[in-house]
Amino acid sequence: MKLYSGIDLHSNNSVVTILDEEDRVVAERRVANELELIHGLLAPYSDALVGVVVESTYNWYWLVDGLMEHGLKVHLANTAAIQQYSGFKHTDDRHDARWLAHLLRLGLLKEGYIYPRQERAIRDLARKRIQLVQQRTTNILSVQNLVARETGRSISANELKKLVAARNPWPEESPLGLAIGSHLSVLRALEAQISRLEEAILLRANPREEYRALLSVSGVGKILGFTILLETGDVRRFAGPGNFASYSRCVNSRRLSNGKKKGRNNTKNGNRYLAWAFVEAANFAIRHYPPVKRFYERKKAKRNAVVAIKAVAHKLARASYYVMRDRVPFDMDKAFG
Repeated sequence: MKLYSGIDLHSNNSVVTILDEEDRVVAERRVANELELIHGLLAPYSDALVGVVVESTYNWYWLVDGLMEHGLKVHLANTAAIQQYSGFKHTDDRHDARWLAHLLRLGLLKEGYIYPRQERAIRDLARKRIQLVQQRTTNILSVQNLVARETGRSISANELKKLVAARNPWPEESPLGLAIGSHLSVLRALEAQISRLEEAILLRANPREEYRALLSVSGVGKILGFTILLETGDVRRFAGPGNFASYSRCVNSRRLSNGKKKGRNNTKNGNRYLAWAFVEAANFAIRHYPPVKRFYERKKAKRNAVVAIKAVAHKLARASYYVMRDRVPFDMDKAFG
């Protein structure tokens, strides 16, 4: 007899359910989030278990890794792609766990990617760098807004970088000087930590052949290259460049019917870190590569700057797919010719 297990994972406890081939409950219990307790519940049925489904929540690492180490076949459920049956009158954690096991039994489970454990830590370090870079941008924009509002003049990002390395030109006893001084102090701390993380990433990340090819893509430098490589994982898991571009959130999410817009699909499907990386690469490419800038200007003239940037990011995402898959240099003429 074949058995199927679903685990509804929460922050401090989990509901573990085991179903048979007729969807009958063989075992079911809510247990604390301790690996030995969960494995102890599954262990008596391990020989008959076809697989164990775990929700792709923020805290799945320990459970998936632990169960795999115990020799169980683990599936990571893509919660964004799974819909509950709308005919249920009442649902709870037990129903959710049963539904995961039910989908596995039917072969309808939408699975997430179980990222290789050995590279997970360095990928999360690259994500921490992105968070700090975004905080740096927020502080830069805040200073620019303060200066424009109080003095009527604009200050460029390059001018602001000089201020970070120098002294605050506004008197610190004034409200404006105090506000700008606080931002500059935060920016100095952020710059130091970003540099520290970048050194660690370059030292620890594995420069595979795909990485060397990625460095040839317009706008992709050493850190962005590692970010894209680490967030992609095995590029062969994507059926084609369109799938990869969609995962990178570089594809429009409009829902059309009979040529008319009927709404939008889930814009948050995909990888937000890849989306950020390709937009960053697009901004760099526009500044330094004339063919990319010409493409951007054409798109901008037809729509607007935001759509044009996303169009460049989409091109770079598709090109990066081929570059990583085939391990060949980037071809500007094919992408933007």
